[in-house]
Parts: sequence; structure tokens; C-alpha cells
Amino acid sequence: MDAPATTPFSTLIRTASHEQHTEAENSSFMSDMLGGRLGVAAYRRYTEQLWFVYDALESASEALSADRVAGPFIRPELARAAQLERDLAHLGGPDWRAGLEPLPATAAYAARVAECARDWPAGYVAHHYTRYLGDLSGGQIIRGTAEKTWGFARKGDGVRFYVFEGIGNPAAFKREYRELLDALPVDDLEKQRVIDECRRAFALNTAVFQELGQEFPLSA
Repeated sequence: MDAPATTPFSTLIRTASHEQHTEAENSSFMSDMLGGRLGVAAYRRYTEQLWFVYDALESASEALSADRVAGPFIRPELARAAQLERDLAHLGGPDWRAGLEPLPATAAYAARVAECARDWPAGYVAHHYTRYLGDLSGGQIIRGTAEKTWGFARKGDGVRFYVFEGIGNPAAFKREYRELLDALPVDDLEKQRVIDECRRAFALNTAVFQELGQEFPLSA
């Protein structure tokens, strides 16, 4: 009975969402991309989908910066939209926005992020956590694959999304981030809702991968 009170919240949220996290990582699209079995067009399409999600996340940053719950997580060194736009310009040229549309799953994902940002700061934290800590961790594997498979310069245009120039020590930063989670100023019932939203975030991400997989089936 004492475990929830003594186990750090960052541990609870990571453990509770492990199954959904694993499902997202092991989607056929991500497995094929990380395996170097897809062309650069698939990587570009994936990067385009990320832009919609991060636009939703970061459009809310200023409004939430003073919020008691979400505010401590708003860190300028995490912001990715500008880097995504630079990568997309490299991948698609200066007119990369022309005709750009989110997949249905991406639109649903971005809409949920925006909804939480507007109405539920603690829910926004769940999405913030799943995205940015993932970028600092597994995202680096994607960067390495992209550099090797499609010839991008190391930490250069095409993979700048994964390069956090303002974070000198990612391990220390992630540790500080988890301490913020542990200190989240909400009660246990709200923390459970945040965990549930974290699971939902991974499920939304998995749905995007599924639609990308339909668009880029492995031809073998």
C-alpha cells in the first residue's frame, strides 16, 4: 500500500507507460526506418508529421510558462520547431510548406496536445514528457540512422531536430527533468490521470506510425 507514496512519480510514469512505449518503438514503420530499409521520402514524411505535433506543443509555451504545474517544464533549450523547419527546408526545399497536410492520426495527436495545453496543464506535461525525453534518448538513435542511411552531415541539416545545442549534459538534464516530475504539484488522483494521459500520448504516436507504415509499406 505504501509503494505509490514512496516510489518517485518519474518512476511510476515510466513504468506505467512501458508497454505503450515499447509498442510505439516496435511499430513496423519505425523498425523499417531504423533498419535503414526505407528511403529518405519516408523520413521526410515522418519529419513533417513531427512538425505538426511540436507546433501544437510549442505554440502553448508562452501561455503556460507562468503556470504552476506546466511552467517549470517550459525550457527554451528544448524547443524544436525552428530546428524542424530547418530540417524540412533541407529535405523539401524553401517551399516545404506547400501542400503540407497532417495524416489523420497526426491531426488527432496535435489536437489532443492543443486541448491539454488549453484546458489541462498537467495533461500537457504528460505530452511534454513523452516527446522531449524521448527526443533526448531514443531520438539519438534515429539521428544516427538518418546520418548513416541518407548521408546527412553529422548533427547537420536534416537531423538538427535531434541536436540539442543548448543542453551540454543530456544525462544531467534528464535527471533534473525527472526531479521536476517528482515534484509535480498535484495530488495522487491527478498524477494517475497524468499517467493515463502519458499512455494516451504513446497510443497517439503509435497511430501515426501505423498510418506512416500504410503509406510506406516495405517493398521486399
